[in-house]
Amino acid sequence: MALLALAAVLAPGVATGEDPVAALSLIRPKPAKDAPDFELPTPDDRVIRLGDLKGKVVFLNFWATWCEPCREEMPSMERLHLNYKDRGLAVVAVSVDSQGASVVKPFVKKFGLTLPIGLDPKMAVRERYGVWAVPSTFLIDREGKRYIDKGLKYSSPTGPRIEEKLLEDPLLLRTPIVRNQLGDSAGVIGAALLV
Repeated sequence: MALLALAAVLAPGVATGEDPVAALSLIRPKPAKDAPDFELPTPDDRVIRLGDLKGKVVFLNFWATWCEPCREEMPSMERLHLNYKDRGLAVVAVSVDSQGASVVKPFVKKFGLTLPIGLDPKMAVRERYGVWAVPSTFLIDREGKRYIDKGLKYSSPTGPRIEEKLLEDPLLLRTPIVRNQLGDSAGVIGAALLV
């Protein structure tokens, strides 16, 4: 309401029915989307289902063993998993390696990973989420709505503060987030969540 009042004062066209967001040249956040459900095998012959994680905030990362940035952020994601798995955050890594478990198992062993890893060698889940590059990360709220969907860099300095705030107040995922046009949205997201 305060924004509309401010828009009416600052933007002359608003009084005539013009959209206040457009009148102020603001970016209108896209509405939250339902996160596509999936079921994937794991390297240790179990199954990961997104639907089983309802009620938790999900940090969903698409990655590959051959991807250097993916390799760099994996230790941070493992720490995230270990620090918050009992506090309502589920970290799930989806490998898009076409060779599947044959390359993922040695990678998991080498890095000592315990976070849940799904195998998507046919890239069906990757396609449902519209992932064109790895790493790509999505945040999904406790009700299964997808909010942040590209450019989130967990290994940035802001990353560790983001999930802390999400766990303190899960309604923050309902807050409109304006994305940084330059692709490093972690700072912008962090600032939005830390307000």
